[in-house]
Amino acid sequence: MREKLYSFGLYKNQVEEIIATLISENYLNEERFAKQFAGSKFRRNQWGRNKIKQALKQKQVSDYCIKKALLEINGNDYTKIFKKLAAQKLQALKSEKNIFIKKRKLQDYLLQKGFETYLIREEVNKIGNK
Repeated sequence: MREKLYSFGLYKNQVEEIIATLISENYLNEERFAKQFAGSKFRRNQWGRNKIKQALKQKQVSDYCIKKALLEINGNDYTKIFKKLAAQKLQALKSEKNIFIKKRKLQDYLLQKGFETYLIREEVNKIGNK
């Protein structure tokens, strides 16, 4: 928000005054933004917690608000989406005969989506056992 206000040619004291007013009237609420952002990226884009966390850090959201936002993601829904994405990717890799390449591609896909490595490792290890 500061960057946008500075782009209008405002001075530092004017920018700070505007931001203080917006915060006091609850138009700017970092925690609310973080929760909405995390929920939206999880539901619509099916991002994992790591990717959401990185995106919020990039937007300079505080660590406290990031933690609060990530707690809003339901654990059961998270696991369900993770398993669904893994199953879809495995289906797409059905024609791949080399099991090591299949595992690597699944791992890379799930990492790119932002899921935790321990979840990915468990899922990838199931491939050889089927």
